Amino acid sequence: MLARPPAAGQWRNCLPVGTRSIERQTSRKWRCITNYSSQAACAALLLSANRGIRRWRRGAGFGGGFIRPVTLKASSETAEAGNFVEDIVVRDIESGTYAGRVRTRFPPEPNGFLHIGHVKSICLNFGIAQKFGGRCNLRFDDTNPESEKQVFIDSIQEDVRWLGFQWDGPEHYASDYFAQLYEWAEAFIEQGWAYVDELSAEEISEFRGSLTRPGKDSPFRDRPKEESLEIFRRMRAGDMAQGSAVLRAKIDMGHPNVIMRDPIMYRILPNTPHPRTGKEWPIYPSYDWAHGLSDAIEGVTHSVCTLEFNMHNELYDWFNEQVLRLPGSLPLCQSPDSALPRQHEFARLEMTNIVVSKRKLKRLVEGGLVDGWDDPRMPTICGMRRRGYPPAALRKLCALIGVTKVPTSVIEFSLLENVVRDVLQEQVAAKALCVLHPLRVTITNWDGEDQLLEVPGDELRKMHFGREILLDAEDFQQEPEPGFKRLAPGRQVKLRYGYVIKCDEVVRGEDGEITELLCSYDPESLGKRPPKKVAVVHWAHAELSTPVTVRMYDKLFAEPRPEEAGDFLEALNPDSCEVLSARCEPSITSMWQKYQEESDDPIFRVQFERCGFFALDKVTEENSELVFNCTVAQRSDFGKAKQPRGQVRQKQKQAS
Repeated sequence: MLARPPAAGQWRNCLPVGTRSIERQTSRKWRCITNYSSQAACAALLLSANRGIRRWRRGAGFGGGFIRPVTLKASSETAEAGNFVEDIVVRDIESGTYAGRVRTRFPPEPNGFLHIGHVKSICLNFGIAQKFGGRCNLRFDDTNPESEKQVFIDSIQEDVRWLGFQWDGPEHYASDYFAQLYEWAEAFIEQGWAYVDELSAEEISEFRGSLTRPGKDSPFRDRPKEESLEIFRRMRAGDMAQGSAVLRAKIDMGHPNVIMRDPIMYRILPNTPHPRTGKEWPIYPSYDWAHGLSDAIEGVTHSVCTLEFNMHNELYDWFNEQVLRLPGSLPLCQSPDSALPRQHEFARLEMTNIVVSKRKLKRLVEGGLVDGWDDPRMPTICGMRRRGYPPAALRKLCALIGVTKVPTSVIEFSLLENVVRDVLQEQVAAKALCVLHPLRVTITNWDGEDQLLEVPGDELRKMHFGREILLDAEDFQQEPEPGFKRLAPGRQVKLRYGYVIKCDEVVRGEDGEITELLCSYDPESLGKRPPKKVAVVHWAHAELSTPVTVRMYDKLFAEPRPEEAGDFLEALNPDSCEVLSARCEPSITSMWQKYQEESDDPIFRVQFERCGFFALDKVTEENSELVFNCTVAQRSDFGKAKQPRGQVRQKQKQAS
């Protein structure tokens, strides 16, 4: 039976309907999964979610369990498996496959900024190491200098630390092993396991064949090894032009796995400086040649990667096993009683209304369609950090969705939003009132000076009340629709921490738009509970409130699966960002100052009551006016997240 989450856990609305049995779950409609092609897929995700909920109930929560930053030295000999990868680790520990060692690694290529898909891999690799008393390396697979930059290396390290993890020892690089990899490549040639091919890239692709057509041998495949070795050394010396030759492994051009058809080991890039080695190397190893051997050099036991590398698994093993066969002093850096590392694949994180391809995210940035890699609408870790997502929420999302081999599981974006809300309910630094869409209100029966109201239990919060105040335009309707309980002509509302007011008259401008409300207040209502069926709304003083800029965000893509409708750019949501000139209670400035004095976290998160959770943007350091990014909108009275005003207007136009 599916465990029931805490009452505050709004993310349960994204889980399967019904909780009595797995059999009933797989036959019902899923709210969180957009692909219904397989009941097995549903059952697998349910089991994974069930484990995540049990972890929640055991207290892994917002700061406990494997998600707190540690140095990965905690040991648990009786740790239980939580997913199929951990099942493998448990079996290997019990069988002594790696002499009791557990070492994982997170191996990003530094060719872009990390995104939410990488969060799942980070949590899995570092989590396995901590859970089983092992170690986790951070290794940069920097074998392609054409797209790799130091700024990406720096940002990746920052992202991993921000998520709450610390790698074992110093960071590693594939470029650390370039000399050793080159030595092994020469040995492969001498053993007859590799040859230099001078076919063009197009010819190599044609000769390789396809899934339905076997490949054919290159005319250079049987060239003497002495000739291949001589040319390869000329490649290393920088004497050959780019594209003129490559080094290929000699395996089998008729192999059913296309990856095994004489894969490329080295290519020439003479005029491309490397971020770390500069111009020292005019040739660079391929990812397939460097990746598995880097794991072996570092003594990695469990190489965890996503399903798209499944076809590379066989080649990963072949390269490692061939190196072990080499004569002479070319041992891998591991204990002699340990087995070679093995690659294990899991399904990557797929979510609606986003893309998780570095290449496509780069198109958004370079096309000026977003404001950089850290645009709060981007699914990058730096973008989510700037938006105000707490790292505990991303870790909790990964614990909730679990780890499976099911490639068709797609998570609704609303699940992420609900998890973020739950975490922020516990972690938000302050609360304040902020009117996003100011509508002027005149209190006609107010006489005298403004009154200073104090918020009960919060000495920092003091609010001015007087003749002219502001309400949110969304809290008023001239002709209230069914279920609308806020202000309307002849109706009353209770001002949060203030008085009850009643709308007596509506003032319109020459264009017919509402410009002002004339209201009266009940002087006896201060500090009392509102009358029955009278809603409580937020407000601000018209003059003494603090002006702030607020960016309200909607999903970046209007289509749930933007990559399935041709060019994914056509699915961009034109209303994904709305900039508002809002008014906030004046205590917001003192709240921010106090936070700076007391907290090491540079991100100031605040809950604007009835509006949602917001984060002070970094650009406020350059401007006198505070700028807040909407982290996640508050749920409305009907249990749905509030929609940006622009989206509401668009729907009203369509309806009319």
